[in-house]
Amino acid sequence: MNKAITDGLVLMPPAFAGGLDVWSSGNGTPGSDTYDGAINAALVPADADFAGCLELLKTDSVQKLRYTGETPLLPGCYLQIRARIKAISGNLPSARIAGWAGGAGGVHVGGVVETGPSVTLTTYGQVVEVSAIVGTGTRGGVDMAWGPGALYGHFGLDLTGATGGIVRIDDIAIEDVTAFFLRDMLSLVDVRDYGAVGDGSTDDSAAFIAADAAADGRRVLVPGGVYHLADSVTFDNPVTFEGTVTMPDDKMLLLTKTFDLPAYIAAFGSEELAFRKAFQALLNNADHDSLDMGGRKVAVSGPIDMAAAVPNKTSYATRRVIRNGQVEASTSAAWDTDTVTSQATYAPSNAEKLTDVVNVANIPVGALVEGNGVGREVYVRAKNVSTQQVTLSAPLYGATGTQTYTFRNFKYLLDFGGFSSLSKFELAEMEIQCNGHCSGVRLAPAGIVFTLRDLYISRPKDRGVTSIGEGCQGMLVDQCQFLSDEDNDDVADRVSIAINANANDVKLRNNRATKFLHFAILGGANSVILGNHFFQGDSVPAGVRSAGIAIIGGFCSSTIAGNYIDNCSVEWTNERDANPDFVSGFSFGAMSIADNIFLSGDVAPWFSYIVVKPYGTGHFLNGVSVRGNKFRSTLGSIDRAERVDTTFADLDHSRHKAVTFEGNSYHQVSAQVSNPMRVRHTENTAGQTWVVDLGGQLPFGGQARGIDGLVALGPIRTGGNANRFAMPHVLLQQGGAAKDKLHLVWEEAVKGEVVLLARIDT
Repeated sequence: MNKAITDGLVLMPPAFAGGLDVWSSGNGTPGSDTYDGAINAALVPADADFAGCLELLKTDSVQKLRYTGETPLLPGCYLQIRARIKAISGNLPSARIAGWAGGAGGVHVGGVVETGPSVTLTTYGQVVEVSAIVGTGTRGGVDMAWGPGALYGHFGLDLTGATGGIVRIDDIAIEDVTAFFLRDMLSLVDVRDYGAVGDGSTDDSAAFIAADAAADGRRVLVPGGVYHLADSVTFDNPVTFEGTVTMPDDKMLLLTKTFDLPAYIAAFGSEELAFRKAFQALLNNADHDSLDMGGRKVAVSGPIDMAAAVPNKTSYATRRVIRNGQVEASTSAAWDTDTVTSQATYAPSNAEKLTDVVNVANIPVGALVEGNGVGREVYVRAKNVSTQQVTLSAPLYGATGTQTYTFRNFKYLLDFGGFSSLSKFELAEMEIQCNGHCSGVRLAPAGIVFTLRDLYISRPKDRGVTSIGEGCQGMLVDQCQFLSDEDNDDVADRVSIAINANANDVKLRNNRATKFLHFAILGGANSVILGNHFFQGDSVPAGVRSAGIAIIGGFCSSTIAGNYIDNCSVEWTNERDANPDFVSGFSFGAMSIADNIFLSGDVAPWFSYIVVKPYGTGHFLNGVSVRGNKFRSTLGSIDRAERVDTTFADLDHSRHKAVTFEGNSYHQVSAQVSNPMRVRHTENTAGQTWVVDLGGQLPFGGQARGIDGLVALGPIRTGGNANRFAMPHVLLQQGGAAKDKLHLVWEEAVKGEVVLLARIDT
């Protein structure tokens, strides 16, 4: 910046040869004496050192020389006043640049420094330069800081010291030197000034560190070039990257004042590499809890191994968040599923181990396990090559002995499986765009409260979110969209699952999932499934439907409430019991299904909305509540809203406890069940034993095991119409194998009408 050029300001005073009437012996203010005609001043047209100069005899203790013109002083503009001087004879004086600060209306601005550094002349004929910088701001290198009140100055020099000496003074120069302060004014520190080369091979780590140390709150500039950093570098000041950096995978770039993904993209050039390095910094920077992606989309050509991106961490348990962006899978063979088959042995006594595993070294940790007797969503949690063992995420219900298993390792956009444990981690306000190439997110094998919030997981090839162990403990999934890549496939042809979990205390709230094989498979207890909408229909007439929610585990202590369960079912199984027959415990217990909307269309008549599927004998319901739900079938009726899938075994209906099934509404559902069930029975012909047939209206095909009450509607009469007031006794569990009839036994043959409340439990 040069105001003389940009704004046309006149800064340079006239040469002495132009006349001494504009050069004052006072302050230069209007009316002050000039050197025009003064006996101690003369023009010298030629000098050995100066083309033309002023010869001045020092007669005052402070001999002043001031230009009477007003040199403007603008905020942000810095002027340098220079004068060359030499002693000719007499006493040797000292010289300094000086000025008079003028404000609005010609008023003197007091309280400011009006003289520059003093230089003593020591030798006759030696040319000495004196200079000073003046400006409104107080900056390093400014000799006379006059503040915003000074609008102009009368500049020149002072001769101090003994009188009687004669000096010659070259023409005084005033120049705009704002450029001297430009970097300081723009708050920039250039790494090149501290030795950075930027040739892609020289280690510039020390230069970066030095530049940051010198910045002291100013912004560091990394200009064009490729800067190799062989060591970790921390910037404690803001930084701007015009060039890019390279560094080893295990070295970190910590941008503490500009910590967001756009800054890392600028630093590394590659979006994918920038994402990895920013995540590395997130887990190594105590000053930030979140990585803001700045709304950027990161195109990824292969799985991002999140643990490998942070090689100095094997576990992490401090809250961290990645938010506000999109990660998208691009076409690549790196997404192809790895499939390994191997023979192994399973014993229920060692429920979560496969032993004598052939070729165990080639089995990937995190792979899905498939084989006879293997339930859904069982994964390889760990392996031990030396002992030929594989640790499973859950037991197997029917795989005793030796067989061949298939291990399928899906590829995930964000793969946290390499951490031993990861807790309090959150993905928020992001889209995981799988594009049908890959799966979404794989969790660490251990950890608590992994959170997904306001997330889109779009078109996963196989899985949306996968837990391979207990890294899902306390997981929170809130307000997320799971968008299937199988919308156009019939239900029977689908393979993708939106989410699975193995540990306890999972919360799925206010999510939406479209046309997966399953929305969620939950293997732990104490789950809360609240306010979700998941639908899985197709256009096949009288089509099959799959489970939207699968609860795996007998005593689940879970709540399913306020959901819109559309063309799918709630399935409850014990397929992860190594010994699936009931021996002791609570069996299928502690489930609440309340206030949900169940809707289906054009489904097979045997389809049901709530399905209990025991994988072994002897199981029963224990503390189950189904209340306030709306069951509706369209484009055809269905037989029941609830049923037992007896593929492996039926429930033991003689053992149900504390079952409530009431307040539900039914539309085009044939069996409108309840428990207790209100039955109105009429006996038109007198008989001593009345057979009350509940007609399959008890929940889950239950037995008539009790009644809560019995009331006569009108008189009870004999065959001769004589009133009788005695009460009958009840015989429960009548009617053959189904045991769904009650016998009311009176003391004599009577007829009439009664209302009773029948129950399947005690």
